[in-house]
Amino acid sequence: MRVLVRRCWGPRLARGARPGRLNPQWRALVGLSGEDGRDARVREKPPWRVLFFGTDQFAREALRFLHAARENKEEELIDKLEVVTMPSPSPKGLPVKQYAVQSQLPVYEWPDVGSGEYDVGVVASFGQLLSETLILKFPYGILNVHPSCLPRWRGPAPIIHTVLHGDPVAGVTIMQIRPKRFDVGPILKQETVPVPPKSTAKELEAVLSRLGANMLISVLKNLPESLNNGRQQPTEGATYAPKISAGTSCIKWEEQTSEQIFRLYRAIGNIIPLQTLWMANTIKLLDLVEVNSSILADPELMAQALVPGSVIYHKQSQILLVYCKGGWIGVRSVMLKKTLTATDFYNGYLHPWYQKNSQAPPCQCRFQTLRLPTKKKQKKIVAMQQCID
Repeated sequence: MRVLVRRCWGPRLARGARPGRLNPQWRALVGLSGEDGRDARVREKPPWRVLFFGTDQFAREALRFLHAARENKEEELIDKLEVVTMPSPSPKGLPVKQYAVQSQLPVYEWPDVGSGEYDVGVVASFGQLLSETLILKFPYGILNVHPSCLPRWRGPAPIIHTVLHGDPVAGVTIMQIRPKRFDVGPILKQETVPVPPKSTAKELEAVLSRLGANMLISVLKNLPESLNNGRQQPTEGATYAPKISAGTSCIKWEEQTSEQIFRLYRAIGNIIPLQTLWMANTIKLLDLVEVNSSILADPELMAQALVPGSVIYHKQSQILLVYCKGGWIGVRSVMLKKTLTATDFYNGYLHPWYQKNSQAPPCQCRFQTLRLPTKKKQKKIVAMQQCID
């Protein structure tokens, strides 16, 4: 029985069987009634009945490709397509729900998964562990479209961690779901792409979502063969990509270089602004820019006594210059009670400070690292851009 259960997750061909045909043990397990399978509950070839699980923009692209395949009557790849998504506080729902409703696809909200019969499940950015009982309801198991080169960046935020750690290469893996653990199943298809220089997580997500959607369609066209040829993930090179918490957005001026701060900005800036302290008040840095060499060569700037966090207004470029570990970052706008340009911040806060503290060294005029109180159950910010269109 243990062998048969494993085959529920990945049916393999009996030795000598033709590709695309389920072996006798698999046929007996799922209850095929005849040799040709015409009256059977399980299909041996397309068109497939698919239940899709997803939430965000990355998942929406995979759903869009599946829907296009269902609408293409000549290809006959998808016969039935229904959707499961997560509840959302937004009246419109998450991007996957918005697309499903617009396309008049049946949609359920987790934990409701409907009661229909399906051949295969597809997961993309769903964020929930699927039970063994649920997986076994799908004769061909459940496929996962995961935006990393597994086993690197297992977990819910692979794209963010790819950018955050400066990976030169990203990718997508089509794998088969296993119960109880995220992203550990056999790999059916994997492709890599170079990460464009200075790419944001949102920009990289757009590239990987299209790649993953195309790969998914390719796997579904040869599903039994793809499952039969699946390979186990390597035991070495596994890394984890946890959700991003509010604490991640706090810049550590004494510890982080300008390159690390820019990576952080490109990784999470569209989800949660980077934060720091200004005179005991939390301030958000909204628009970061690199500082060019001509500004850094300014003799007046080089003459300053600096410590990490020192902030100086550069009038010619109209940006705030902030000193960090071994370098500088530029800031065009901030939020302190309201959104302020660098010039507004200078006029409203920096200039008055210098007037009141004319004898104080400039290094006292500085941003300081914001240290949020540790909470055992600190609410985490989901790094999948769920509510971002």
